Amino acid sequence: MRFFEETFFGMQLKGTADECRLVMNLSADQRCIFVKTTPDCTQEDGFLDYLRMAFCLFPVHLLPLAVFLLILWLIFLFMALGLTASKFFCPNLSAISSTLRLTHNVAGVTFLALGNGAPDVFSAMVAFSRPHTAGLAIGALFGAGIFVTTVVAGFVALVKPFKVASRPFLRDVIFYMAAVFWTFVILYKRQITLLEALGYIGLYVVYVLTVIISAYIYSRQKHSMNGSLPNGSTQTPDFRSDSDDENTSYPSGSIQDYESEYQPLLPNTMTTTQIFLSSLNPIDSRKWRRKPRYWKAFKLMKLPLEVLMLLTVPVVDPDKDDRNWKRPLNCLHLVTGPLVCVLTFCSGKYGLHYIEGQFPVWALTLITGLFLSAIIFCTTTNEQPPRYHFIFSLLGFIVSATWISAAASEVVSLLRTVGVIFSLSNTVLGLTLLAWGNSIGDTFSDITIARQGYPRMAISACFGGIIFNMLFGVGLGCLLQLFNKQPVVTCCEVRGEWQDWSKLTGR
Repeated sequence: MRFFEETFFGMQLKGTADECRLVMNLSADQRCIFVKTTPDCTQEDGFLDYLRMAFCLFPVHLLPLAVFLLILWLIFLFMALGLTASKFFCPNLSAISSTLRLTHNVAGVTFLALGNGAPDVFSAMVAFSRPHTAGLAIGALFGAGIFVTTVVAGFVALVKPFKVASRPFLRDVIFYMAAVFWTFVILYKRQITLLEALGYIGLYVVYVLTVIISAYIYSRQKHSMNGSLPNGSTQTPDFRSDSDDENTSYPSGSIQDYESEYQPLLPNTMTTTQIFLSSLNPIDSRKWRRKPRYWKAFKLMKLPLEVLMLLTVPVVDPDKDDRNWKRPLNCLHLVTGPLVCVLTFCSGKYGLHYIEGQFPVWALTLITGLFLSAIIFCTTTNEQPPRYHFIFSLLGFIVSATWISAAASEVVSLLRTVGVIFSLSNTVLGLTLLAWGNSIGDTFSDITIARQGYPRMAISACFGGIIFNMLFGVGLGCLLQLFNKQPVVTCCEVRGEWQDWSKLTGR
């Protein structure tokens, strides 16, 4: 226990002290001046300076109101992370994997894992980029792993009891234990080198290869057993131990009949304006009538955010006949998408930069986008998507990743402000608020998959997702620091962790 306290919760950054936490020890009239003059309280990334908002914008007696508003904004940011990842990031990743013709196993442990773990990975990368929030990343990854493997896995088992696939389950548990053990070794050493950071990525590559090879072996065994069955036998071998989900078939006729019910008898030709307005409406009238009131209220809360995402992020759906081709909206995406990337990357520092001191970068991006948009609008039609439509999935992937990164940066800055106000360590905040917030999407998606009759797939998603989050979150976060600043990164927490841990344990 002593080792755990000293390595995980009691480490300090070498030569770095989180002096900003001392603001709560000062009198009320000195806090604003302290926040403005202390370099440690300077907002490094993000668009809003939450510390100045809390201590300078609001009077002292209204600090509880400021905290309440910050918590509401935090909930909205978590909602934005989940919405962007589920409706814009993941579909484009699925379209990319479909374009590259990847198998389900490879796509599941690469692109789809990235889509499901995007909030965790981006939050960890942002937290590792700041010296005082490294513990936030470590705590969030460990907290999310504990939450998913206990609460989410428990709910999956309660919703749909099932028999665990032994070999895939054992494989995932072994790799997750290896990732956790590697992280504890790094915490014990209190630093990470380039080779060790690359080891995180290498371990995930080994995991992906293991999944591919095991799926290939299972397929070969299944075909060989089917070939060895006597003619006319209806018995099929049970390979539950190495299949990630049950093979279920759906009556295609019923699905087609249901879809054809809403198909128009005659072709419905819409004008360009009608296509543009309908593509910006995220509410399905048929679903709206059947949904309960709380769902409608939550949908109305997300409505402005969804419209903003629809205006800036293209989505390619390979399952549709037109691949979700919306000519006027997709042409607009060529203007708004690059502008979002330029104005949100590094909090807009590069977008507001002037080329040779005369021409802003955002204006050059706008002109280029308008030129490309005009060319595509004049050379395409509303009915038929162009052959290069898959490029829009790459654009959607980049723009949605930029939105997620910007939201994750705000979440990390906001959580640090909450930690300063309540004198909580970044590790405790990572283990609780950040981990719970990033795991909300996984919770609902895995439970929904289990209710639909795929509990083994849900359990596989539980462990596969946290393996990806741990290895890529720590690996990429430390790699970015190694490439940008120094050959060795200290993976330790800020001053004050020992006091916070002592408060929690009563020691």
